[in-house]
Amino acid sequence: MPDRSFLAWPFLDDSHRALAEQLEAWCAAHLPVDHSGVDGACRALVAALGEAGFLRHTATGDGTAPDVRTLCLIRETLARHDGLADFAFAMQGLGMGPVTLFGTDAQRAWLEQTRSGAAISAFALSEPASGSDVANIATEARREGNGWALDGEKTWISNGGIADVYTVFARTGEGPGAKGLSCFLVPADTPGLEVAERLAVTAPHPLARLRLNGMRLPADALIGEAGRGFRIAMSVLDLFRSTVGAAALGFARRALDETLG
Repeated sequence: MPDRSFLAWPFLDDSHRALAEQLEAWCAAHLPVDHSGVDGACRALVAALGEAGFLRHTATGDGTAPDVRTLCLIRETLARHDGLADFAFAMQGLGMGPVTLFGTDAQRAWLEQTRSGAAISAFALSEPASGSDVANIATEARREGNGWALDGEKTWISNGGIADVYTVFARTGEGPGAKGLSCFLVPADTPGLEVAERLAVTAPHPLARLRLNGMRLPADALIGEAGRGFRIAMSVLDLFRSTVGAAALGFARRALDETLG
């Protein structure tokens, strides 16, 4: 059994300790899973994590941020048992992060599905020419009638190809660079949204290049205010940044355990 003495640290409370014990027992009983069919494995993991109640921690329904300590505990534990399980959990929170923090009540209805494991989410930010350089996004969203029309391309999108809903960032032109971006809520069956290519990587997980070709969205697909997309993206990434370190710690602890036998 890995060292658990950190659970006594003062910034964790009894609810965190109870969650850690519950999750450790669940992981011992259900992980790792068979990764040979990665799409199916991810869908099954999301469903199982939702049924067990762990996905409820990926979002709130009132516009407040999830508890980062809880997210870190869950990601460290899942990563130590099965990296794909950590991925499945993290993407439910990251994909719907814009809705959690900035969405309307109607948009937050999706959270009932992503927190229960009934729907899979994805965060569509990166592009061929703008990975970490978010301000350089080229995908364009223009107003048409009572809605929006989007054209462009996204790549390296985790859960691309299996997601039920995407949060998509595009340039709406309120200002140059970071000042002219907005965020949209896009169901996967929206006409004009195409999975152009599935991408293979060394550590298999669902990953895709998306093409947006005259994709029409209603006005209420806009998350937050037009022109505030950069702030939305950074707020979500900042929320989950420390949890990446927690997952890395889980991987490292597993590697140490395997090395020492």
